Amino acid sequence: MNGYLKTAVLMAAMTALFMSVGYLIGGTGGAMIALVVAAAMNIFTWWNSDRMVLRMHDAQAVMPGDRLGLHAMVSGLARKAGLPEPKVYLIDTAQPNAFATGRNPANAAVAVTSGLVRTLTREELAGVVAHELAHIRNHDTAIMTVTATFAGAISMLANFALFFGGSRERLGLIGTLLMMVLAPMAAALVQMAISRTREYAADKAGADICGEPLWLASALEKISVGAARIDNDAAERNPATAHMFIINPLHAHSRDKLFATHPATENRIAALRDLAAQSRSAGRASMASLSPSRIPKTGNRRPSGPWS
Repeated sequence: MNGYLKTAVLMAAMTALFMSVGYLIGGTGGAMIALVVAAAMNIFTWWNSDRMVLRMHDAQAVMPGDRLGLHAMVSGLARKAGLPEPKVYLIDTAQPNAFATGRNPANAAVAVTSGLVRTLTREELAGVVAHELAHIRNHDTAIMTVTATFAGAISMLANFALFFGGSRERLGLIGTLLMMVLAPMAAALVQMAISRTREYAADKAGADICGEPLWLASALEKISVGAARIDNDAAERNPATAHMFIINPLHAHSRDKLFATHPATENRIAALRDLAAQSRSAGRASMASLSPSRIPKTGNRRPSGPWS
């Protein structure tokens, strides 16, 4: 299933969930209102969700020639990945982290935090940027950004439930409270199903783009430590965007566990180290196949090549 079809299926599923919440709040009329709102959201989200997410995190555009060399790094790796040059953003927070957004590769952006730039080496930063570019190339960013917008909207809608008498008459107070909890959880489960598989794929593709799996493995170790002890206030205010980051940015509140959408970091690091080992093994095998002992003898002529 390609990225656009996945996004369409997700938007349909989230619309159905949105309508279900509307029905529980206001019956058939509530479901119809939710349908209208969801249709408008689908259109608005497709065109504006990336800008909405960037505004949520107060991301500032990075121009070519910046003193950090960030724009040049992203541009160079994008060329290597065969992608159009994405926009580059910097988020002023001490927590090391990063995400990519945009409805397609031609309208994409890579955002990194100031904490990430300060914490990582240039090689590790390149590994992280390559990971985010892999998300763009795999068309993950559309589904990630749309999910973030819809999940936030569903959470907000569910929180309105207690203010509608029709919902209490239909379900009772306990049912209303359950609906307030289950609707955001359902959205979080969709995020989790998307995130766990796509992170491994982006790790592998990112390692291929930057050329060294261990750069990203080392970066993930450092980011994991930083994200666990440093708050990201914007992410805590907008937990539905947590699945977009390379490492889950949430930890300050108990509810954050609902948005723990990423696979275990140690498993990702282990997979990258295995990938590096396989790459080195393949490289040694390739060199062995070119060794002088494996080249047919041709009389007194010496084989040409670096070993001659």
